Amino acid sequence: MGKKIKVSKVADLKPKKKCCRKKTRCLKCPVVVMRMKRVRDDGLSKKELRKHLERARAA
Repeated sequence: MGKKIKVSKVADLKPKKKCCRKKTRCLKCPVVVMRMKRVRDDGLSKKELRKHLERARAA
Protein backbone atom coordinates (compact mmCIF):
# COMPACT_ATOMS: atom_id res chain seq x y z
CA MET A 1 0.00 0.00 0.00
CA GLY A 2 1.16 3.52 -0.81
CA LYS A 3 1.64 6.33 1.64
CA LYS A 4 -1.14 8.84 2.11
CA ILE A 5 -0.10 12.38 1.21
CA LYS A 6 -1.89 15.43 2.58
CA VAL A 7 -3.58 17.47 -0.11
CA SER A 8 -1.83 20.62 1.07
CA LYS A 9 1.57 18.98 0.50
CA VAL A 10 1.00 17.97 -3.15
CA ALA A 11 2.29 21.33 -4.42
CA ASP A 12 5.58 20.75 -2.57
CA LEU A 13 6.26 17.35 -4.16
CA LYS A 14 9.11 16.99 -6.63
CA PRO A 15 7.45 16.29 -9.98
CA LYS A 16 8.42 13.37 -12.18
CA LYS A 17 10.56 14.16 -15.19
CA LYS A 18 7.88 13.29 -17.75
CA CYS A 19 4.09 13.15 -17.58
CA CYS A 20 2.53 9.69 -17.89
CA ARG A 21 -0.74 11.09 -19.37
CA LYS A 22 -2.91 8.34 -17.91
CA LYS A 23 -6.64 8.89 -17.44
CA THR A 24 -6.13 9.60 -13.74
CA ARG A 25 -2.81 11.36 -13.36
CA CYS A 26 -0.54 10.38 -10.48
CA LEU A 27 0.20 12.82 -7.65
CA LYS A 28 3.78 13.46 -8.78
CA CYS A 29 2.75 14.28 -12.34
CA PRO A 30 4.22 17.68 -13.33
CA VAL A 31 0.79 18.91 -14.49
CA VAL A 32 -0.87 18.05 -11.16
CA VAL A 33 1.93 19.65 -9.12
CA MET A 34 1.81 22.83 -11.26
CA ARG A 35 -1.97 23.15 -10.94
CA MET A 36 -1.87 22.63 -7.18
CA LYS A 37 0.86 25.30 -6.84
CA ARG A 38 -1.51 27.79 -8.46
CA VAL A 39 -4.26 27.27 -5.87
CA ARG A 40 -2.03 26.58 -2.85
CA ASP A 41 -1.92 30.16 -1.57
CA ASP A 42 -5.61 30.98 -2.06
CA GLY A 43 -6.49 30.09 1.55
CA LEU A 44 -8.84 27.25 0.59
CA SER A 45 -10.26 24.72 3.03
CA LYS A 46 -9.25 21.04 2.95
CA LYS A 47 -12.47 20.15 1.15
CA GLU A 48 -11.90 22.77 -1.55
CA LEU A 49 -8.26 21.67 -1.99
CA ARG A 50 -9.40 18.06 -2.39
CA LYS A 51 -11.82 19.12 -5.15
CA HIS A 52 -9.05 21.03 -6.95
CA LEU A 53 -6.79 17.97 -6.68
CA GLU A 54 -9.49 15.73 -8.14
CA ARG A 55 -9.95 18.13 -11.06
CA ALA A 56 -6.19 18.39 -11.66
CA ARG A 57 -5.81 14.60 -11.69
CA ALA A 58 -8.83 14.07 -13.97
CA ALA A 59 -7.32 16.18 -16.76
